[in-house]
Amino acid sequence: MSLSDAFVSMIIALLLLQAVVRLPTALRGRRRERSLWGAFAAFAAAWWLRTDTGRAVIDPLGITDLPTLLKHVLAIAGICVLLTYVTDIYHDEDAGARHIKITSTVHRVAIRASLATILCLVAVFFLVLDRSKTAADSPYFMGRHAGEPGLALYLGLFNTYVASAAAVCGYQWGRAARIARRWSLRTGLAMMAAGMTVIVVYSVVRTVYLAATTLHPAAAAAGSVQEHLTDTLLYAGFALWLLGSLTPATHALGAQVRAIKAVIGLHRLWRDLVLTIDGSALHAPSMLLGGHHTVSLLNTVRDVVSHDTSPQIRLGRFVTEIRDVTHELRRRAPADLFERARRLAEAEGHTGLNADAVAEAYWLKAAMAVAGAPGRAPAAYYTAGDDFASEVPWLMRVARAYRQASPHTGAIMDALAPTPLPHLAK
Repeated sequence: MSLSDAFVSMIIALLLLQAVVRLPTALRGRRRERSLWGAFAAFAAAWWLRTDTGRAVIDPLGITDLPTLLKHVLAIAGICVLLTYVTDIYHDEDAGARHIKITSTVHRVAIRASLATILCLVAVFFLVLDRSKTAADSPYFMGRHAGEPGLALYLGLFNTYVASAAAVCGYQWGRAARIARRWSLRTGLAMMAAGMTVIVVYSVVRTVYLAATTLHPAAAAAGSVQEHLTDTLLYAGFALWLLGSLTPATHALGAQVRAIKAVIGLHRLWRDLVLTIDGSALHAPSMLLGGHHTVSLLNTVRDVVSHDTSPQIRLGRFVTEIRDVTHELRRRAPADLFERARRLAEAEGHTGLNADAVAEAYWLKAAMAVAGAPGRAPAAYYTAGDDFASEVPWLMRVARAYRQASPHTGAIMDALAPTPLPHLAK
């Protein structure tokens, strides 16, 4: 395998990886998630048509240079949906900003221009270009049609479209890189902007060479040098963009993994709580076979993966519903229940924050046993976590203590001598 083939294979692999990883999000997400997935899929197919395998699949159709036409059409489609993604994601930040207005205008023009460009390319390809020439005349598309006015029109349209869209994408990613707070995200966005800049240079070099050879035909050696130079620019540009795009993707994937772990960690506590108070959950827990323990794993999987558009949204729902049920239980629980829970935790040797988490878990377990009591003023209750970022790790800690608590915790707490306390809200 040549170095060029190795680069192409690497780019195709990275594009396919991105497309596969983003497919679930694209199926559940909004237009911009689908646009980004579509860009990766279109670019992967376009690069595949650069390979001998891709051309071997299309060539039996008997239309000379058809792989080249399809490659260019897919590239235009990929750039168009990529520009749609860039426009949508930055439009959400500040739709009134001047640079966003310019990008939105370019995007509206690009959508119409993409269809017009594709139609023009197809028309020139079939009606103007001399396709009697084959790879025996030259291994390169530009070499086979050098000097033809149709080639100047064909590639002129294609390169102009690519350069314009890449310039807009590069500008937006470069601007985002300057204001990004995380070093990893800033580096990734800068690489994506640099990749688009290289693609613009690639298009300009190809256009300049095309204009020169249309007026004064160049030697085959010059054409070969141009092909190697522009291929290098193309490989470098796409590699930079792809490697840069992996950084935000990796960050997003890491956030999803952390959210899934948190959802799994909170699941048992959440399930027990929302089953205690009817109607407290937006989506009731899975109850296959009536919730029998033999299918508990399947019920857990259904709760963890269903209903919500993303693990982060599911985690937010779990936390909200846990706190909603907790507040309702405060209206049913004895006034001194938390104090008894704290005393039991300390009697077992727990101290500090660990004692607080264990006490909260014991309180929840005991309060669920009296969930049918008449409502009254909320009982005293103490918890940690002032915002979502701190509340999730705290509830994870409480959930671990809850899973480890004895089934007889409530009875043990009832046996403790009650301490008279005023019935106060937190």
